[in-house]
Amino acid sequence: MLIHPQFDPVAIRLGPLAVHWYGLMYLLGFMLFLWLGKRRTRALNRSGWDDKFLDGLLFYGVMGVVLGGRLGEVLFYHPGYYFSHPLEIFAVWQGGMSFHGGFLGVLAAMALFARKRQIAWLQLMDFIAPLVPLGLGAGRIGNFINGELWGRPTDVAWGMVFPRVDDLPRHPSQLYEFALEGLALFALLWLYSKKPRPVGAVSGLFLIGYGSFRFLAEFTRNPDDGIFGLMTFGISMGQWLSLPMVLAGVGMMVWAQRKSAAAK
Repeated sequence: MLIHPQFDPVAIRLGPLAVHWYGLMYLLGFMLFLWLGKRRTRALNRSGWDDKFLDGLLFYGVMGVVLGGRLGEVLFYHPGYYFSHPLEIFAVWQGGMSFHGGFLGVLAAMALFARKRQIAWLQLMDFIAPLVPLGLGAGRIGNFINGELWGRPTDVAWGMVFPRVDDLPRHPSQLYEFALEGLALFALLWLYSKKPRPVGAVSGLFLIGYGSFRFLAEFTRNPDDGIFGLMTFGISMGQWLSLPMVLAGVGMMVWAQRKSAAAK
């Protein structure tokens, strides 16, 4: 049995300024996005997709992640709490970001960016899909450091006690999600996108991969303590939100393959 280290959520204190680990993990994710983006633009050799292009893409993406992720957390999981404590909606450094809300925010932000740069939206989404998973993984490490989103009670040998919760050994579900949604999904998308694919296929694989990995990981994650918990058929809100992603991804890949075959 392991015990959660109960890290100090503040990484650095500079007088009245406190830099939180959670924020540093997001910063790491954005830096990885730029680094991988530069490698991907060189591999694709697309005219005009330079450092300035990536900087603009990241700016729009950050706005989508932060605004959509926080609104998703508020509306999907804890509306009662945040409506009673409205100022805490802005305390993003304390944790509490919904992936599904952030995903919708990024979709909207990328649509605006694509329109501004006169780029096909799906072409842009195919470009960024392999750049995202390592940032998601960094966010899960931030969850682990904060000791939030802990797992369900378990008797496996690597069960971990989260003292701030109780004295029961639990699945370190944040680390499972880091391995699946971060490392495994990155490897899957990076290798798949190395070869030319029909427009929409890489985005479709992202939807299938993330939705499937998240659905599986949720079986070990403690149900969110908002208004939902476990819902119909005993599955969680995160699982219900992931199912449409998988279905949409399958549909997108089929559509992409058929459209490509019809064009030949």
